Amino acid sequence: MTGPALVSVRDLRVAYGDGPLVLDGVDLDLFPGEMVALLGSSGSGKSTLMRSLTGFAPINGGSVHVVGHDMTNLPRRRLRDVRASVGQVFQQFNLVGRLSVLTNVLTGSLHDAGPINLAGGFSSAHRRRAMELLDRVGIAHKATDQARSLSGGQQQRVAIARALMQNPRIVLADEPVASLDPRMSHAVLELLHDIARQDGIPVLVSLHVLPLALEHSDRIVGLRHGEVLVSAPTDRLDAAALDVLYAHDETPDGAHDDTHPRKADRVDDHA
Repeated sequence: MTGPALVSVRDLRVAYGDGPLVLDGVDLDLFPGEMVALLGSSGSGKSTLMRSLTGFAPINGGSVHVVGHDMTNLPRRRLRDVRASVGQVFQQFNLVGRLSVLTNVLTGSLHDAGPINLAGGFSSAHRRRAMELLDRVGIAHKATDQARSLSGGQQQRVAIARALMQNPRIVLADEPVASLDPRMSHAVLELLHDIARQDGIPVLVSLHVLPLALEHSDRIVGLRHGEVLVSAPTDRLDAAALDVLYAHDETPDGAHDDTHPRKADRVDDHA
């Protein structure tokens, strides 16, 4: 970790409407150059935590600062700027299948390049940048192919290149390997980890598979019932230490029950 945190979350509480708290007192820091795995069973609050970093989840208490902006009272125009600085990678890729691979990557530059691109007038500089990114993720040879013709792993690489086209300050990857086979899962996570280290961009990636998190992250943050129960460097954790996140669940991928975890179960190491 080098430099100040680009994301700082303190005592975050989130509820939708009159419903119960989805996040309850969550703290999180993301530093340049690190990849942080976000773990927890379905319903633990992982996606809501990510949505809070881009203003898509209500902040009912606490504070959220992203790349120097206080997300609690941010004007709409500044909110768009923050969202443009956050590269996002999704489980379902979110590509336009009928468009070429290159055009899909170019859409990542729309905020920066202005209205001319909405009519398809991408500049030569943007096209060069997009091709460089496709080469970096290993699929420049697919630039003219329709995105829907690619394999799942290839489409996720296109999505990563598109996110990098934004020149992001941070990257959020929400279950990016859930629909990939094990070999491609390792390849995609290794690519994201390389981006974090080489570009100094913090990457927050939510995962369900513990061995992937233990192999491909610098730090692990674990949620259960909306609370952080694990926060420690990966090299100080193992599968047994992460059991607290899935206590009473049938499997790590299963739905949680109504048994609230004991505070004494928390694994917290800020060293």
